[in-house]
Amino acid sequence: MIAEMTAELLGEHNFEVCGIATTGNEAMALAHSTNPDIALIDLRLADNERGTKVAERLASLGRIGILYTTGNAAREALEGAVGDGCLIKPYLHDDLLRALAIVAEIVEMGESNLKFPRQFRRLRSPG
Repeated sequence: MIAEMTAELLGEHNFEVCGIATTGNEAMALAHSTNPDIALIDLRLADNERGTKVAERLASLGRIGILYTTGNAAREALEGAVGDGCLIKPYLHDDLLRALAIVAEIVEMGESNLKFPRQFRRLRSPG
């Protein structure tokens, strides 16, 4: 339900949402068929696969911006993770939109000058 609400919010703000995946395999199939610019990934997926493992698999498809969302702010969960940023739940809709804009800038220019939302953390990962 949260994923559907998020997709609706993003659509209202001119993001093209290519779909919702609940498992790692669904995410990979969706990415193969749609070639996304950014993936919004929860750290915990329905099939118990870690979102960080999905991001590693997505990296094989080329440069895709990765924004994790999680209710678990533990740094260890993202230590060395492939990705550009993490937004800690709960967050405001405006924070999600700004975090996605930040990730888009990072993908395009290598960095972002936008003000980070309070719940956002920039990842400096091998990806």
